Amino acid sequence: MEDTSRPPDFVALAQPGTSLLERSRKDTPTREYLCEYVFRPLAHLLVLVLLPLRVPPVLVLLAGTATGLGAALVLGRGDLLLAALLLQAKTILDNADGQLARASGRVTVVGRYLDSESDLLVNAGLFVALGHVTGQYLLALVAFGALTLVLSTDFNLEVLYRRERGEHVEPMPGGSGTLARVLARVYALVYEPHDRLLERVVEWRLGRLRADRSARLAYHDRSTLAVVAQLGLSTQLAALGGCLALGRPQAYLWLVLGCGLLLIPLALRRERLARSDEPFPELALDERRSA
Repeated sequence: MEDTSRPPDFVALAQPGTSLLERSRKDTPTREYLCEYVFRPLAHLLVLVLLPLRVPPVLVLLAGTATGLGAALVLGRGDLLLAALLLQAKTILDNADGQLARASGRVTVVGRYLDSESDLLVNAGLFVALGHVTGQYLLALVAFGALTLVLSTDFNLEVLYRRERGEHVEPMPGGSGTLARVLARVYALVYEPHDRLLERVVEWRLGRLRADRSARLAYHDRSTLAVVAQLGLSTQLAALGGCLALGRPQAYLWLVLGCGLLLIPLALRRERLARSDEPFPELALDERRSA
């Protein structure tokens, strides 16, 4: 499973001469550095073991979910260090299941939906445990909302970035089996309202700015995408693990709120870029190519 809270939408095409690690990489415009240089290589070692055994990726996904829920359980019981270690194991398993699915060509509808929904379940359990261990239930609830917003924004900004540049964005598949249909329905109830709301807000803001092609490209800029990518789930769980190892679980709640607040200056910066009279470099490059 990848490090975001959404299903892997963009599957990298295997190229002749590329390594297994490269073929199992999710094709994204930017990288979450902690995931890319720490957790993905560790997950790759696990993939090398599991691939010859033909272990179904969904079993790795379920193992990651169980590990995350186990971390929430021991966290609620006050064992902060063990919870921190389990969270890092969960992140490795999260990355391993997506890498294994792509490396073996076994990306499934059930796996894609279960990926995002299991992350939401684990995150909810972790914040309940954080509320219990800190006694700050309201703060934990607000922080859970902030984390969900940050992870959802990360996913949606990438989708909008690709659409604006005419890149193919693979839609979520329809389910053919009973389980797939149930998971698809849960996904629609949980995620799609926020997806549609964010898209409408973006179009509303661009409409007020009377944005032309250059302004729209500037608004959906790569730098914003790169910053938000560093707030992804792998980094979040690493930060939570660090706070737990230091015996400061409440510090993570405030850190997540800070991540949520960071979205505000990023949004203001995007509007400033869209208002600029300078032609966006990508548009100028496209014009030179077409000429």
